[in-house]
Amino acid sequence: MSSHTFDNIYNLSNEQLEQLDNAEELMVKNHLGAAEQLLLKMLEEEEGCIPVLSNLGHLYGRHLSEFENAIKYYDLVLELEPDNAWARDARRRYLRYVELD
Repeated sequence: MSSHTFDNIYNLSNEQLEQLDNAEELMVKNHLGAAEQLLLKMLEEEEGCIPVLSNLGHLYGRHLSEFENAIKYYDLVLELEPDNAWARDARRRYLRYVELD
């Protein structure tokens, strides 16, 4: 059982919380392919999971420099949660690196 010190506002299961912890740990250890696979698997199981979408945006933007993919995932977060300031700020940061037509 996970022991987290935050409000679980997305009502994630203990399994989801553990998987997110694992994905974040994989990113820290620079096992980016494994983190990506885990997050994409989680997204298949629950496609509108905001923490998973946010973590994918973070993975693609910060770790992989795939800015278009990062923006895509932050866009999905903002469609579901338009007031998500963290996603909006991260999206804006990566937009600077992408040439928009």
